Amino acid sequence: MDLAAAGLSRRTDAWAWRLVATGASFVLFGIGGLLLRLLILPLMGLLPGGADARCRRARAAISRSFRMLVWFMHRSRVLDFRIEGAERLGRPGQMVVANHPSLIDVVFLIGQIRNANCVVKSGLFGNPCTRGPVSAARYISNDGSMTMLESAADVLREGQCLVVFPEGTRTRPGHAPVFHRGAAAIALRGARTITPVYITVAPTTLTKAEPWYRIPERRVQVHLRVGEDIDPATFNADAPLPIASRRLNDHLHQLFERELAAS
Repeated sequence: MDLAAAGLSRRTDAWAWRLVATGASFVLFGIGGLLLRLLILPLMGLLPGGADARCRRARAAISRSFRMLVWFMHRSRVLDFRIEGAERLGRPGQMVVANHPSLIDVVFLIGQIRNANCVVKSGLFGNPCTRGPVSAARYISNDGSMTMLESAADVLREGQCLVVFPEGTRTRPGHAPVFHRGAAAIALRGARTITPVYITVAPTTLTKAEPWYRIPERRVQVHLRVGEDIDPATFNADAPLPIASRRLNDHLHQLFERELAAS
């Protein structure tokens, strides 16, 4: 009897409703991707302007769609969120570096930047719900090649804002993020500034080890905090690129470990 009562008490925060709303959020994400691919982006492509204008419109449409999804998740009580410093995102030549505790990180981050490029998993280019938008937005496939590194550096040199998750995959629950050196190499090749974004999600949800239906027993709290800019030139000044990349990667790893622990 006591065990049954304890189980019920853990699920008093509208658990059943949040489960339904979480499933609805995934459905909306899939439908939104198909609508962008089959209807919205083709119609936007009929507007005046060349390839660059179509790309900017596609990125703006994706950003707007993500903001609407965040609004739905918040209004349906799946989660609460707080974002600090979003006005400093989206600057020319800015590389936004973020940790990756949950599947919804990119939704929050891209939703805050109207015209952002992004390094994304290569599998998204084959997914029927996402391949249209990510192709139209000219996102960069994270295939780990030197071509990918140079492509990412090129967009920064052109003055685009680039979002990168240096872990390459979601953080293991209970572990500090582990960054791959590729992000540092990209930054040193092309970024005007590096801006860290510290993301916390509590309780953990939608991690690598958790299916969507295994929702927490209380509402999720998502917090994004934009940190102080980092000048890549301070790492590039007196060392060859491989050494500078290692130094910058170590600096980012220690910075995120310290800031996330403080959060």
